[in-house]
Amino acid sequence: MKIITLVIFLLSALQINACAEEPSSERQSELLYLLKHDCGACHGMTLKGGLGPSLLPEILATKPKELLFITILDGRMGTAMPPWRDFLTVEEINWLLKQLLEGIKQD
Repeated sequence: MKIITLVIFLLSALQINACAEEPSSERQSELLYLLKHDCGACHGMTLKGGLGPSLLPEILATKPKELLFITILDGRMGTAMPPWRDFLTVEEINWLLKQLLEGIKQD
């Protein structure tokens, strides 16, 4: 039953993304900070991997976007990957995925 609910939610999320606006520029800055610092704590400050796997575009390109979305949304049970559903909207997760797939510029 949980799988069916998750599939329905995911399909709804992807439909929402098709007509959703991007986060504001201020929120985009906050999301990039979160990505570099919070995600970077496990995935490496350059996102090349660490406790968590690499988040570089060439690695992520081999994974289905839906799997990446669900991983961010609900985390990975039995690993250090937490769920972010209480902190990020569907639009924000999709925006972050787009940034990751295009490559994050390192300062």
